Amino acid sequence: MVNAFAAPMGLVAELTHRCPLQCPYCANPVDLHRASAELDTATWRRVLQEAAELGVLQLHFTGGEPTARKDLVELVAAAAGFGLYSNLITSAVRLDETLLGRLVQAGLDHVQISFQDTEAANADRIGGFPGGHARKLIAARAVRRAGLALTVNFVVHRQNLVRVPAMLDLAEELGAGRVEIAHVQYHGWALPNRDALLPGRTELDAATEAVEAARVRFKGRLSVDYVVPDYYAARPKACMGGWARRFITITPAGQALPCHVAESLPGMVFPSVRDHSLAAIWRESPAFVRFRGTDWMPEPCQSCDRREIDWGGCRCQAFALTGDASRTDPACEKSPDHAVMMAAVARQSAEPPDFVYRRYGAAAETAG
Repeated sequence: MVNAFAAPMGLVAELTHRCPLQCPYCANPVDLHRASAELDTATWRRVLQEAAELGVLQLHFTGGEPTARKDLVELVAAAAGFGLYSNLITSAVRLDETLLGRLVQAGLDHVQISFQDTEAANADRIGGFPGGHARKLIAARAVRRAGLALTVNFVVHRQNLVRVPAMLDLAEELGAGRVEIAHVQYHGWALPNRDALLPGRTELDAATEAVEAARVRFKGRLSVDYVVPDYYAARPKACMGGWARRFITITPAGQALPCHVAESLPGMVFPSVRDHSLAAIWRESPAFVRFRGTDWMPEPCQSCDRREIDWGGCRCQAFALTGDASRTDPACEKSPDHAVMMAAVARQSAEPPDFVYRRYGAAAETAG
C-alpha cells in the first residue's frame, strides 16, 4: 500500500471557473463555482505556504482561465517566495505582453498553452472563441522571448486528429520544450460529446505512429507526451498517478480533491481548505483515503499484478460508466463492464454529431 503520508508532488490550484472559451470537452464540473464563491487572495496565500511546508514541489495555476483572476501576479509572487516551481496553464487568449512581463517579474517559471488545432478556423470553432488561435500563437512566441519554459498542449479527437503531424511541427516552430498530444478523456462535459469526439481506430493508429516518429526526430530537443483514449486500451491508466498519491487539487471555492474531476462522485464529502490545513486533508481526510492504495480494490483488481501500476484506473470514469466509483475501471479488458466502452466505439457514426458547447453565461462575461 502507498505511504499515506508521502507528500504530494504537485498542487493544482484552480483559481477560477471563469473562462472565455466554450470547449465541448471542458474538464470543469457541470456545476461551476461563481466568482463570488472563489477563495480570496489571503486564503490562497495560506494554502500556497502550507503546500510548500507539506513538501509540494510543483504548483499549477489553472482554471477555467487563471488570467481572469486580478490577483494572479500576486499569487505567483507568493509561490516564488515560498520556493514553489510555478506553472501557468492557460488558454493564452488574455495573455498579452504586459501581463506576461508582470508574471515574469513575479517569478513565474513555466507556461503551458492549450491549442484546439493548427488550423485557425477549426481551432476557433472548437473553442468557441473567434480569433483565439491567433492570440495563442502571439502569446506562445512572447513566452519564449521572455525566456520562460513553454509547453504546448493539443487536446485531440476525431475532428482534429488528422493534423497531429502539423501539431508536432508547430510545437517545434514555437520553441516549446515539451508538447503534449492528449486525447479527450470522456467524463464531465466531454461525456455527452463523446460521439462527436471519439476517433476511429484507423485515425488513432495514424496519430500514434506520427507521435512515435516525432519522438525519434525530436529526441533531445522536444519532449513529446502522449495521452491515449481509454476506449481503445487493454489496461487502464494510473489516473493522476493514482488516487491521492501524487497530486492534490483545490477548486475555486476551496474544496480539496484527489483529482480534478472527483466532484462528480456523489456521496463523497471533500474537505475545504477554509476549514482544514492542507496537511490534515492530505493525511487524514476520509475522501483522500477512500481509494488510496490497494485495500479498497475489488476483483479482478485485487489479485492483479498491475494493481500498484495503474492503481485501479479512474474512479470518476468507473462511476460515469457504471454508476459505482468502486468498480473496476471499464478501460480494463478484465473489467466486467468493459463492454460499455466497446459499445461506444461500435456506435460511432460516419459523420460526427454537432457539439454541445460548454456555455458559461455570466461566468464568461466576467472573465475580461
